[in-house]
Amino acid sequence: MDEKQWLADEFEANRGHLRAVAFRMLGSRTEAEDAVQEAWLRLTRSDRGNVDNLTGWLTTVVARICLDMLRSRKTRREEPLDLPVHGAIVDIASNPEREAAFADSVGIALLVVLQTLSPAERVAFVLHDMFDLPFEEIAAVIGRNAAAARQLASRARRRVQGQPETPDVDLARKRSIAEAFLVASRNGDLAGLIAVLAPDAVFRPDAAAIQLGDVAPLHGAQAVAENFKGRATSAKVALVDGEIGLVVFIQGQLRVVLALSFDGDRISTVDAIADPDHLRDIGYSIFEG
Repeated sequence: MDEKQWLADEFEANRGHLRAVAFRMLGSRTEAEDAVQEAWLRLTRSDRGNVDNLTGWLTTVVARICLDMLRSRKTRREEPLDLPVHGAIVDIASNPEREAAFADSVGIALLVVLQTLSPAERVAFVLHDMFDLPFEEIAAVIGRNAAAARQLASRARRRVQGQPETPDVDLARKRSIAEAFLVASRNGDLAGLIAVLAPDAVFRPDAAAIQLGDVAPLHGAQAVAENFKGRATSAKVALVDGEIGLVVFIQGQLRVVLALSFDGDRISTVDAIADPDHLRDIGYSIFEG
């Protein structure tokens, strides 16, 4: 068997799984098929020498394709949703037991609720709660860190289950740490910045943030503190996707989100997000006072 035929056979063996992933995210059989077909095209064009887990690789690719489709749909304010009977939404017709399980797990009511989630929430929830992917892998798909991916899935889960949004019991403590970071940054207080940063703190800007702020990834409290010394003059402390973070406005427009992760009473990670597509997915609420 030549490599091309082997690859086609392996893809067909994964097609049902990939279709199920895409359908849960998109709620449309037609779009799900389009996403799976695009994954096949990307597979044929890729360097497969470093792919150890083909199923995992394909799942990640399909998830990224679906995320792009959801973002495009949001921009156009379109929410296509198939509303068939259970028998029509089953993806794997050759296995009655899997048909029944799929119908039970993806009912019309769930699809309707999923439509209310942001693209990033939806992808995080589907990949983790329905397909048990670790948050480290989900983070790579949605362009956030693992902590943010966990928070997105948690928020989505509460909404799917109809539970009210409940603030983190540590929210006030984290807010005070973020405010101390912000004050030290504005005042050029290097010691104050180092005091609220974990010794191994990291700063991770996305490509858009690197270009916008002429910055680079940094490691260590000293380096991160020096980067923020005398800056963040227009930043505000906010609740960002359910976690404490900072938002930066330029000429009245949200341009950068600094997503913060905490280790005890110190900031361990600062993720700078400036990519417009990612910013559109982020929900935030600025604290007053």
